[in-house]
Amino acid sequence: MNIAVAKNKDELARAAADFIVERAYAAIADRGLFTLAVSGGSTPRKMLELLSESDAVDWSKVHLFQVDERVAPDGHEDRNATMLDQTLMRPDSKSAGSLTKVFLMPVNSENPVAEYDTTLNSLCGSPPTIDLIQLGLGDDGHTASLVPGDPVCEVTDTDIALTSQYKGRVRLTMTRPILERGREQLWLIAGANKQDAMKLFCNGEKTIPANLFDHSTATVMCDNAALPDGHPKK
Repeated sequence: MNIAVAKNKDELARAAADFIVERAYAAIADRGLFTLAVSGGSTPRKMLELLSESDAVDWSKVHLFQVDERVAPDGHEDRNATMLDQTLMRPDSKSAGSLTKVFLMPVNSENPVAEYDTTLNSLCGSPPTIDLIQLGLGDDGHTASLVPGDPVCEVTDTDIALTSQYKGRVRLTMTRPILERGREQLWLIAGANKQDAMKLFCNGEKTIPANLFDHSTATVMCDNAALPDGHPKK
C-alpha cells in the first residue's frame, strides 16, 4: 500500500485539498462533471475549509454526496451535514455560491435508504459510480459507518443501509459495493490513536471493516502521528 505521509494535520489537509482540486479539474475537463462523496469526523474538516476557499474548482459542476450520516435532527452538532454547512456551504465561502448540487442523506425521512439510493442512481449511473470517495479510518478499524461486528458490514445487495446503534446513534451509510465501485478513494488518517488500526489496515487484515473491499484505486494520506512503528516518518 502506497502511503503519502504529511508532517502534521495541517499539511495533511492541504495535500488532501490539493488532491481533490486536481481530480475535480480532470473530471470536469473529461466528463463535464465531478462527483464527490465526503465523510464526517474531525480529520476532513480542515480539508473542507481549505476547499471552500478554492477558486480553482468550477463548483457549479460538482455534485456533492455524503458517505455516511448520523440519524439526528437537522442542524444537530452530531450531523456530518452540520460540518458541511460550516465549511463548503458557509455563506461567505468561495464554494457556496455555485455549489448548488449538494445531496445530503435524508436521515429523517420515512425511507432514507430507498430515497438516497434513488438519488445516487439518478445522478451517478446505474449502478452508481462516484468519481472520488473520501474515507477515514476509526481507531477500531471502521470506515464510513461500517463498524466491527455490525451486520451492515456484510451487506452487498444495496449501496445504502442503516446501521445498528453506534456511540448512541443509528447511521445511514454507503456500503461495500459502492465504496469499492468508486473511480478513486482518498483515505485521510490522522492522530496517534490510529496507529493500531493503521497497522492492521496496512497489513490488509480482514478483521477490520476498512479492509473488506478492494483498495486498488485508493490513495492513502496520513500524518506522522498515525504511522505505526517501522514506517518512515517525514
